[in-house]
Amino acid sequence: MDTLLQFANLVLHIDKFLGVFIHQYGAWVYAVLFLIVFCETGLVVLPFLPGDSLLFIGGAFCATGEMNLGLLLILLFVGATGGNTLNYMIGRAIGPKVFESHIPVLERFLDRTALQKTHNFYEKHGGKTIVLARFIPVVRTFAPFVAGVSRMTFSRFQLFNIAGALFWVLLLVLLGYFFGNIPFIRQYLNLIVLVGIGAAIVPVLLGALWKVFRKSPPTAGGR
Repeated sequence: MDTLLQFANLVLHIDKFLGVFIHQYGAWVYAVLFLIVFCETGLVVLPFLPGDSLLFIGGAFCATGEMNLGLLLILLFVGATGGNTLNYMIGRAIGPKVFESHIPVLERFLDRTALQKTHNFYEKHGGKTIVLARFIPVVRTFAPFVAGVSRMTFSRFQLFNIAGALFWVLLLVLLGYFFGNIPFIRQYLNLIVLVGIGAAIVPVLLGALWKVFRKSPPTAGGR
């Protein structure tokens, strides 16, 4: 039992103990990293699994020769793309059924018009959402599910799913490969990632808010 708990702790915090895992389990590390990325992006019940830090530190170990860079990039890309696809399909399969159900408790709390509004939003802005969500923990787990619930066109979803996965994996793994063994960057990785995401998202949000307020009808007192 203790061994099983230790292994589970190692997997759940593999971004912190990746070196230990490599030394203990060797090539199995590739399978575990693939499964973690696949599950984090593919199952809405597992948003707590490591993502950004895992990719970054994996790249750092590639720089030391303990892992193969090309193999890691391919496996993580496939895992990230496949996970999002699974999440999308689950949302597409069960999401509308929830909204269409006639369970009193659900009818009280769910607005069926929200589904159509969400669909319209994803058809218009879903591409940017899917790509940017890759870099935001928890959000990247739910974004493809919501895209499926809203019935975002599958071909459009896959286009941005693949683009987002490629950008996410390449950027973080290669950053880890070139800079991951610098103590300062490794210590403040999460903060650095959040600053980068903020720099990308804040202008988009400000622009969206500006459009909303600009289109808002004047109040009666403003005539």
